[in-house]
Amino acid sequence: MKILLTLLFVLNLANAKNTVPNMEEFIKKVSQNNHLDENVVRNILQAAERKQSIIDAMNRPAEKKKQWHEYRNIFLKEKRIKQGVVFWKKHQEILQAVSKSSGVPIEIIVAIIGVETNYGGNKGSYRVIDALYTLAFHYPKRSPFFTKELEKFIVLTHKEKISALETKGSYAGAMGYGQFMPSSYLMYAVDFDKDGQRDLLNNIPDAIASVANYFKAHGWKKGQPVAIKAQTSKGFKALKKQALKPSLTVKQLNDMGYSTKQVLSPDAKVSLTQLQQKDHMDYWFGMHNFYVITRYNHSEMYAMAVYQLSQEIKSNAQR
Repeated sequence: MKILLTLLFVLNLANAKNTVPNMEEFIKKVSQNNHLDENVVRNILQAAERKQSIIDAMNRPAEKKKQWHEYRNIFLKEKRIKQGVVFWKKHQEILQAVSKSSGVPIEIIVAIIGVETNYGGNKGSYRVIDALYTLAFHYPKRSPFFTKELEKFIVLTHKEKISALETKGSYAGAMGYGQFMPSSYLMYAVDFDKDGQRDLLNNIPDAIASVANYFKAHGWKKGQPVAIKAQTSKGFKALKKQALKPSLTVKQLNDMGYSTKQVLSPDAKVSLTQLQQKDHMDYWFGMHNFYVITRYNHSEMYAMAVYQLSQEIKSNAQR
């Protein structure tokens, strides 16, 4: 009996995690929680379409897990670097003002927009409502997350006066130059030009300021380093993949055979980032600001791509 009860509990738990919301209950909940007309919410959802291509994209396994040297080559292309310099020079006044007020370097802001949408050249081709509706109501294993994002999107369209049926983004529902999910849009978007609307879809000043605000809100430390290249000594201690959040002291890593040319406080907390090149491993000390970049995308390779792209853009922009 105990085994049967345990099995039933596990099955119920699994089913609870893999259920989708009831449409009418969702409509009432969203309407009541956000003081919206039920018919308005219902009309938006009735116009949404289930897209199998979105489910396929979510289910599509990577052909193989990319190693760092492969991943890097996607973003550190000469064209993307040059386009970043053009974007910087074109929007220099806004970038300088935002960087000064937020403490986030211009090159980091530009690199994020470059990695996310190629400076606005690829902001997504799916209707956001279709993406979020499909994943909330037809993709049980991620339904809880996307149900919340669907609610936030409906609120967002009402609050910011953007089209619920025409707004386009990624297959996961991310939008605009910086690819903000609806919850992040509502929480971190900035009306930089004071026109009464936080427009991350078409307004570049708002998009720039919002990316910077995201980093500021997640604890960016002005003037502090992001990542520092490390070397290993003979007989260094090999470590497993480390957590993204800095948890080891510089002294601990020094004692294990990892060091940097730059002098760091022995008590400073860092993470050890290990990135596979074709024929060797690169080691980096990830500082606090490196961890902040991973709050945008929880991947050390993503954070390193942003950082290295930012340095290439900065170097080329200053020539």
